[in-house]
Amino acid sequence: MNYITFKSLVTRNRSFRRFDQKARVRRSVLRKLVDLGRLSASGGNRQPLKYMLSGEPKRNARIFPCLGWAGYLRPWQGPAEGERPAAYIVILGDNTLRRDCQYDAGIAAQSIMLGAAARGLGGCMIGSIQRERLRQILKIPGRYEVLLVLALGKPAEKVVLEKAKDGNIKYWRDSKDVHHVPKRSLKEIILR
Repeated sequence: MNYITFKSLVTRNRSFRRFDQKARVRRSVLRKLVDLGRLSASGGNRQPLKYMLSGEPKRNARIFPCLGWAGYLRPWQGPAEGERPAAYIVILGDNTLRRDCQYDAGIAAQSIMLGAAARGLGGCMIGSIQRERLRQILKIPGRYEVLLVLALGKPAEKVVLEKAKDGNIKYWRDSKDVHHVPKRSLKEIILR
């Protein structure tokens, strides 16, 4: 894959927060996406991450209220019924293998999300989680730390990248419900 192709994949990989909820994501697809996380780099090659998959509407409905959505879009409470994710991947850290798994989780999550984008799916990495509530709902044993939840599905919104103005990086939606994501310039982020 050349740079241009990879850059277009990275650019397509946005944080989508509204989905076509009826467009199911098969468990086999979720397993293939997790396989990308499995193959990703891991600190000390300890491979402490574990995953829980959900593509069933009833289970998804139990996961959804444990998640915080789009802090900059207050008072929006997240996607409405019909626009919610069709699937979730919960990323867990096995504390018996490694205590600090956040870097591994970030690397694996990005690999999974790029794989989802390559399949025409969209998603959102969610770190705003009611962790204990989710632990109870999914019956997650105590040795696992809830690190991230990846919400996945067929995107039902348009996300546009634009240049950040005056250092303002808050994303927003316009009157046509297009989601705008300001990005700092390359000149601004590379230091001498």
